[in-house]
Amino acid sequence: MAADHDTLHPLRPLLKNWIWEHGRIGTRYLDCSDGQIKFDEGKKSRFAAEKYVYVPLDQDADGDTSADGPPIQEAGLARFLRAAQLGKPDEAGSVAEIHRAVQDCVELGVFSAYQSDAREAFARYANEPMFEDEIRAAVVADIRRGYAGLRKQLALYDFSVLYGLATPLLISETPFIDWRVRGSPAVPFVSLPLGPYCLLVGAPSGRSSRVGPVVWKAATSMGPLKDHNRKIEEHARLWLVATTDDQLVAIQHRFAAVRGPRPET
Repeated sequence: MAADHDTLHPLRPLLKNWIWEHGRIGTRYLDCSDGQIKFDEGKKSRFAAEKYVYVPLDQDADGDTSADGPPIQEAGLARFLRAAQLGKPDEAGSVAEIHRAVQDCVELGVFSAYQSDAREAFARYANEPMFEDEIRAAVVADIRRGYAGLRKQLALYDFSVLYGLATPLLISETPFIDWRVRGSPAVPFVSLPLGPYCLLVGAPSGRSSRVGPVVWKAATSMGPLKDHNRKIEEHARLWLVATTDDQLVAIQHRFAAVRGPRPET
């Protein structure tokens, strides 16, 4: 489609908090494909151009194959994300609006989390004697098996916004972290960076009905989530965004190897 180049990346609402506006407006990022640090001019986050596969995780959503992603309340989400970055809970909206924004963040986090699995599943089924609609149905079934249960669990989590962090966070194309699986040792949290200085953290509520209001906490330290940037870095495959070149230079060596050896002179 001709309009593809204008399609906004699903994580763009979050990426806006990493836009740099000192003299030049744009985003500093590391291209994982060649290990180069680059600057993306403007506010469109054009460097984040990968295709996304949307799978409605509700079992009764079989007919919804046209949507590009989960339905998001963009204005409310933008207000919430800006308030989190500025450390101003009073500007985030009403209790109901904040709850909706947090759920939108969770939807985007899970959406980003299953992309690599979806791409691998499409590649795997493409080698089978199957029609395109059969491949799509098989991929949907795989993703639902792997992620529908997680989404149900998260609907009953209690969420906190940590703001005013001392060390700026990184973000990648897969920013959602399930610390129960990826933590060493495992801890009962999930997290999503909302901006360089704010983090959304979820924990089991122990309740079987709707969760309570979102808690806002001024926090300079990350506590048990202190390895957050390292976890983001470990699972990045396409791009990594930071607030400064120094952060990217510090991890560049891991990705520089993909460029291959230089030809001998």
